[in-house]
Amino acid sequence: MSTNPLAQPLTFARGPAWKNRFMLAPLTNQQSNPDGTLADDEYNWLVARAKGGFGMVMTAAAHVQRVGQGFVGQIGIFDDAHLPGLTRLADGIRAYGAVSSVQLHHAGYRSDKAVVAHPVAPSDHAESGARGLTTAEVEQLRDDFIAAAVRAEKAGFDGVEIHGAHGYILAAFLSPEFNLRDDKYGGSPENRARLVLEIIDGIRAACGPQFQLGLRVSPERFGQKLLEIRALIGKVMAEGKLDYVDLSLWDLRKAPNDPEGEGRLLIDWFMDLPRGDTRVCVAGKLLSADDCAWALDKGCDFVAIGRGAILRHDFPDRVLADPAYQSPALPVTEQHLLDEALSPTFVHYMKNWKGFVAEVA
Repeated sequence: MSTNPLAQPLTFARGPAWKNRFMLAPLTNQQSNPDGTLADDEYNWLVARAKGGFGMVMTAAAHVQRVGQGFVGQIGIFDDAHLPGLTRLADGIRAYGAVSSVQLHHAGYRSDKAVVAHPVAPSDHAESGARGLTTAEVEQLRDDFIAAAVRAEKAGFDGVEIHGAHGYILAAFLSPEFNLRDDKYGGSPENRARLVLEIIDGIRAACGPQFQLGLRVSPERFGQKLLEIRALIGKVMAEGKLDYVDLSLWDLRKAPNDPEGEGRLLIDWFMDLPRGDTRVCVAGKLLSADDCAWALDKGCDFVAIGRGAILRHDFPDRVLADPAYQSPALPVTEQHLLDEALSPTFVHYMKNWKGFVAEVA
């Protein structure tokens, strides 16, 4: 067995062990059908990452309500009509020895108007035109997150991740800037976190005892308060209801934007929290073997790979074979991405990332 910590299997309080410490980060790719059913392009992209050595492969954000769709070509999990494709995908990932997860998502006020004409949010949001939800609608949203997890389990996935990051609806509920409610889901930090905690409890009650459950958060931007997110993560790890926390930091080595966090790297605000049996990972520009090793040295249990996995479908295999591995320099050609099992649709989407895809002369 390899002595490289990244190659070591990772066990969890619930569900299957992962064969190594690499998770495919949930990545928007716009490759599925307009009704949310799985398309071959999205299947091929994800299964190629399972083949490329990832211990866990996570889908792109999958919307739990029709009104929660965030972008064109998003995979859905709000209807039983999605089950055949989801089952095929879970089977395809498992065939290459990877554990599988669906990221549960609702875009909230960040929905693309091309797919949701009248978005919803915790409170009225003038810039996007989003309407604030009623209390009954918040409770329905909670129930639809739970129902989506049940659907994922039925399809054969090993777990789900709750998307509470990047300004999408659960992150907006956590934010004192975007959540201006005066019912039990607004006001104090405890009330603003209530929806996320009810979803965690509901999934635990509705799914099997070995179903893996994670939570993604981003501790800054989109109205987040660093110390509030730290307190929330401390609470959920202490309660032991999650199997892992996925910290989306934008850049694993960055300093906090929030003045309250001055004097420490952003990652360090979370590494010293007692975690019990809860595993912790970080996402944010992990593009080399050194980046991955640095994250584990900092205290992470595993790493979530985004851009590195777009650039090479077999990022884990390459890192484990070469301690000096670096991702290809940017920009890369369209053909390079096509060769890595991105469809033309995904390649077109990546052109929105400045400097990622080389311009054709």
